[in-house]
Amino acid sequence: QVVFALNQTLLQQESLRAGSFQIPYTTEDLIKHYNCGDLSSIILNHDTSQVPNFINATLPAHERITAQEIDRYFRQELVYKRNERMGRRVKDLLEEHPDKSFFFAFGAGHFMGNNTVIDVLRREGYEVEHTPAGQAI
Repeated sequence: QVVFALNQTLLQQESLRAGSFQIPYTTEDLIKHYNCGDLSSIILNHDTSQVPNFINATLPAHERITAQEIDRYFRQELVYKRNERMGRRVKDLLEEHPDKSFFFAFGAGHFMGNNTVIDVLRREGYEVEHTPAGQAI
């Protein structure tokens, strides 16, 4: 799986460099949607935007299965578990210091797809509000 993932990553990078493959959104698109609080937008709603995408229609069936297994592994280990840890850390700080105010800032990756840090905190009963760029806190 490691060799397959490395080969697919290199093929994608070669395709990007050659111009035969393009990412469907720009960094500016991500920033715009993040600043607008549009966390459910089509751009930020793709779990695979945080991890390499190894699944494509041109793969033979046995390689497609390998790609799906790797995708599930990355999503679980690098996305969902990370956000669970971050959410629990926030919750623990809030509970340990109920008389204090906190400001938490996260990279955009913590808000993409499903099982985000916000999802974790909401499941714990917290109300989470987006503060738009430029708004005083």
